[in-house]
Amino acid sequence: MCAEQTKGGKLARSAAMLCQDRAFQLYLDKRRRYKHGMSVAQLPDGTHNADDARDWLCAACNIESRAELDHNAQAAATFRTIQQRFGKWRYHSQAEP
Repeated sequence: MCAEQTKGGKLARSAAMLCQDRAFQLYLDKRRRYKHGMSVAQLPDGTHNADDARDWLCAACNIESRAELDHNAQAAATFRTIQQRFGKWRYHSQAEP
């Protein structure tokens, strides 16, 4: 990173909390299985942890640090899309019997 480290704000804190969320980590497990046509045996639930979620989120938003979310409009927009998709998934997964 540059000499002056970018400080995170509200979005960075939201991203950190999201990465700690077990449901988000499960969402990443299910998402990867679906995307790559894998079975639960190949990629069991609980595979992703908070560090994996952070790494995935940074790669998806094309950033080095979650702090950049508060200073990069494109990354922030991508993060909001991820939050929305996760929210829809969570809603529908809770509605299933």
